[in-house]
Amino acid sequence: MIKSSKVYVAGHRGMVGSAIVRCLETNGHTNIVAASSKELDLRRPDQVNDFFERERPEYVFLAAAKVGGILANDTYPVEFLYDNLMIQNNVIHAAYQYGVKKLLFLGSSCIYPKFAEQPIREESLLTGSLESTNEAYAIAKIAGIKLCQAYHKQYGAHFISAMPTNMYGYGDNYHPQNSHVLPALLRRFHEAKVEGKPEVTIWGSGKPLREFMFSDDLAEACYFLMTHYEKPDLINVGTGEEVSILQLAKLIGEVTGYTGKIVFDSTKPDGTPRKLMDSSKLHQLGFRHKTSLREGIEKTYQEFLSKQNAYSKAV
Repeated sequence: MIKSSKVYVAGHRGMVGSAIVRCLETNGHTNIVAASSKELDLRRPDQVNDFFERERPEYVFLAAAKVGGILANDTYPVEFLYDNLMIQNNVIHAAYQYGVKKLLFLGSSCIYPKFAEQPIREESLLTGSLESTNEAYAIAKIAGIKLCQAYHKQYGAHFISAMPTNMYGYGDNYHPQNSHVLPALLRRFHEAKVEGKPEVTIWGSGKPLREFMFSDDLAEACYFLMTHYEKPDLINVGTGEEVSILQLAKLIGEVTGYTGKIVFDSTKPDGTPRKLMDSSKLHQLGFRHKTSLREGIEKTYQEFLSKQNAYSKAV
């Protein structure tokens, strides 16, 4: 991928998509095309085809998706399945039709079975039942992986798939109900500090183990894979490090300066008990993340504070 190549980043305003744009710009790419959801509804094949016919991108990062936390996934399964299927089907098919040289599809660690052997290897896909609370989203992402592999097998299309672990970073979603665990906790602890609340209540037992990766590290991994990875086989993108939700909560409390009590509501679901990605294939290719969890949370919190008025409206 040379510097003058035309690159389309689908989902450029999202947390991951915007990080990919920053990464491309840092690496000297200036011919980047994108369109907001108001300008281009990726669920509509006619609009997607018109966009590809007009822009003719050479490389595509497919980071557009409807995303959310446990509650959102469990409450809106239709949107998480239908919208994501339509988005990825339209973009992947248009990429084939209009001769895109290479496409990177971003999946999710939730594609793997709920009780997959840990750390989770790529070969674990479709070897067991999914976590019920995000099954719709996972099924859509699995379909995207298989669609990329099908285009490669049948037409020789150069489409690859990367499975990131739990992400956080600049421009995250801080909705109190529909966000992922890390940004949700960051907002909750910040507001508890500001309001002087004596305790913060968190869903579940605090025991589940999770892996987190800073969004700008993921963007660098995606750029690395676009330039170095050639196989249609999906590849995990993670840090290889895990923390319990209790440890995460304590760390966020430290970063935000909250000194109250942390309480866990064990009547609420925990989700998957442990989810650590085996990213050895990526590491063997020569890529490793740079940002520690504390450093990433500190950077994210500073950005949250700088845009607090906008984020506080996410209710």
